[in-house]
Amino acid sequence: MHLPRVFLSALAGTAVQATQLFGNHGTTSGWYDSYIDSGCGGTIDQVTNIVKEGTTALKMTHTYNSNYNGLYHAEVHAANAYVQGQTRFYGFWFRLSESWEFTPNQGYNIAQFIANFPGTCDVWMPSTMVWINGNQLWTRRKYGSLCPSGNQHEANINTGKTVTAGVWHKIIIQAKWESDNDGYFKLWYDGDIAVNQTSVPTTIQENGAFQFRVGLYANSWNNGNYAGNQPFRQIWFDEIGFGTTFADADPDQW
Repeated sequence: MHLPRVFLSALAGTAVQATQLFGNHGTTSGWYDSYIDSGCGGTIDQVTNIVKEGTTALKMTHTYNSNYNGLYHAEVHAANAYVQGQTRFYGFWFRLSESWEFTPNQGYNIAQFIANFPGTCDVWMPSTMVWINGNQLWTRRKYGSLCPSGNQHEANINTGKTVTAGVWHKIIIQAKWESDNDGYFKLWYDGDIAVNQTSVPTTIQENGAFQFRVGLYANSWNNGNYAGNQPFRQIWFDEIGFGTTFADADPDQW
C-alpha cells in the first residue's frame, strides 16, 4: 500500500483537492486483510509472470470440491472504503485465464463492498457487488434495510458489456453512497460508461464502515451448486485503488 497522495486539479476553473485513499500494485502486502474460506482450496498469490503494469499482480484461484458444502472466497480487503454520505471512486484491472469457460447462469464475483454488523441478521453484509455471469458483466445496488425480512431491495444490473478471456479489463466505479434518492452509481468498463444511474439509493439505511474487496468469489458454487465443465478457475488483478477523484481510481493515471 502506498501513502496517500494529495494533488490539485482544475475542475471548471476551481482548484480541487484530491486524495488517493488506497493503492496497491498487485501485491499481497499492504492490505487490511485477506480471506480464503477454510476447506475450499482457494489460493491468493503474488505473481510476476502475468501482470498488467509494473512487476507484480495478484492471482486468485478456486478448485471445486464436491465434498465441500461451504463458500468459495479468495479475496483481499481494503478497509474504510466508504460510509454513508461519501462520494468515492474505485478502480482495478482484472484478467480471466485464457481457457475460462463462460458457463451460462454461473456467477463469479470479482469485487464487493461489505460491512460488519455484529449481532444482527447479517453479520457481514455485502452491498454493491461486481460479477461475471456467463460472459456478461453485472453489478448491483443494495438499499433499504439491513435485514432481508425488512424492506431490503437489490437492483441487479446487466451492464451489457462482454468479458473476454485472457484479456485485461479495466473497471472504474463512482458512487455517491446514500440510502435515499440523493445517491448515484456509475461504472466504466474499458473506458466506456456502462452504468449511469442517478437519483437512486446506493446503500442501506443502517450506517457502517464498508470494506472494498477484490478477488475470486465463486458464489455460484456455494453449498455445492456447481455447474459446467471447468472446476478450476483463475483470475488475476492489478492496480487496485480508490480515492476522491477519477484519477485516484484509474490505473492508467497513478
